Amino acid sequence: MTPAVLAELVRSSAVQVLTSRGLDPAALPETVTIERPRNPDHGDYATNLALQVAKKVGMQPREFAQALAEQVAGDDGVASAEVAGPGFLNFRLAADAQGEQVRQVLSAGERYGTGDALTGRKINLEFVSANPTGPIHLGGTRWAAVGDALGRILAAQGADVTREYYFNDAGAQIDRFVRSLIAAAKGEPAPEDGYAGAYISDIAAEVLRQEPSALSHPEAERHETFRRIGVDLMFAEIKKSLHEFGTDFDVFFHEDSLHASGAVAGAVEELKAKGTLYEADGAWWLRSTEFGDDKDRVVIKSDGNPAYIAGDIAYLQDKIGRGFDLCIYMLGADHHGYIARLKAAAAAMGHDPAVVEVLIGQLVNLVSGGKPVRMSKRAGTVITMEDLVEAVGVDAARYELTRYSVDSSIDIDLDLLRKHSDENPVYYVQYAHARLASLQRNAADLGLKPDAGVDLGLLTLPQEGDLIRTIGEFPTIVRRAAELREPHRVARYLESLAGAFHKFYAVAPVLPKGDAEATPLTFARLALCEAARQVFANGLALLGVSAPERM
Repeated sequence: MTPAVLAELVRSSAVQVLTSRGLDPAALPETVTIERPRNPDHGDYATNLALQVAKKVGMQPREFAQALAEQVAGDDGVASAEVAGPGFLNFRLAADAQGEQVRQVLSAGERYGTGDALTGRKINLEFVSANPTGPIHLGGTRWAAVGDALGRILAAQGADVTREYYFNDAGAQIDRFVRSLIAAAKGEPAPEDGYAGAYISDIAAEVLRQEPSALSHPEAERHETFRRIGVDLMFAEIKKSLHEFGTDFDVFFHEDSLHASGAVAGAVEELKAKGTLYEADGAWWLRSTEFGDDKDRVVIKSDGNPAYIAGDIAYLQDKIGRGFDLCIYMLGADHHGYIARLKAAAAAMGHDPAVVEVLIGQLVNLVSGGKPVRMSKRAGTVITMEDLVEAVGVDAARYELTRYSVDSSIDIDLDLLRKHSDENPVYYVQYAHARLASLQRNAADLGLKPDAGVDLGLLTLPQEGDLIRTIGEFPTIVRRAAELREPHRVARYLESLAGAFHKFYAVAPVLPKGDAEATPLTFARLALCEAARQVFANGLALLGVSAPERM
């Protein structure tokens, strides 16, 4: 019996209790919440359903809970149902019913943990979108890990997810990048507002290799040559870095295309026609305060050039035009103002502002030897994705960046992530998987493999029950991670699963020793171990982290 099955049993039992008393079951929630008690002495699972609905239907919570307990206890899978406190209901499952969770995992395999909560949703997930003016820094690296994991988790819940990178190839930052390349090509210092670092010199040298006469071109042509080749080279390197980090995109959308195609001008005209733009001080302003923003925004500046928000509006319109019913933007810590701005833009265009969802990621700092690491070997002023990967590897980098809520700043301890010990979270989780894989190999060498008729009711140790119940939580964890856009829930769950496995393994011998024969309990524990291994593999896959079979 899984938590989902228990929830259905409790709800159907509640319907019977209310109906038998002539009360309306419409007050019941569609889905009953089933949780594991913090204190395992209270039972395997608990619900507060009686506290939620008793007064709505005219019963006392404890009275309703007691009637519900008597109804639920009649099921063969429930060993006991007891009322606690003001109306909580605690359950203990029969060992064989609880063990069925193991069978469910083995049957579902790689599909275990998937669901249909987001089936029918078409989601545009835009993340990283770093300017093509330098290597990806730590903030972008965090989004590369978290965004990719979130995409996997949303898809695991049935969503049609498009991973998109918004390529900022228009605007002042590109001009600064180009002037920096030209200065490097001439052997001059970087402009005061430009970009420095070895990568600028490398790209400038490659531009000259491809166009040896670039510096002798007239100024406009020279600028365009360095822009065209330099931006392509930089973006190719960004794509390569992301791919090697395990993060790939379905769409690379060019900001410049919005201007070249007339999409920006078209969006502006549409807003004028809707009356949501007004002219003041020679500029055109969006009436964004009417749609929840803290101030009106300039869309067309007094010099006739579009402000940055003009591109944002056209880009959002393009996304909605492509059929997306949810557009998730993953932005940096300095973009809080974009939440109300983008929602206002959606409303001004006549769309439901809920189509826009903005996640803000906080800063990432590196620490080594107890001191902050600030300088990159290549970029000079910022730490890059390559710096982090070189220091700890892709798996450790991705896992560590994903295991925290994005709205919190994090300090990554490089020394800790290099340790092969339980202190290192990714090692702790991966080692549990590798240990389980090794156990299965050893069992295979002995010719031991559980069959479909294995007696899972033999798994009666408290540590066995705890491991089974932890395994059973995985689908709920994945669903909540998708609903709340919080991939860190999966990482933290895997750590709790590793803890439950190690406690089980310390007290429950799995394979026979010496000349001892395998027993039915041997096969039950092997089935439990394979189920745990499968959940580790599925969870790590959602995070884009490998599940090694040997360490």
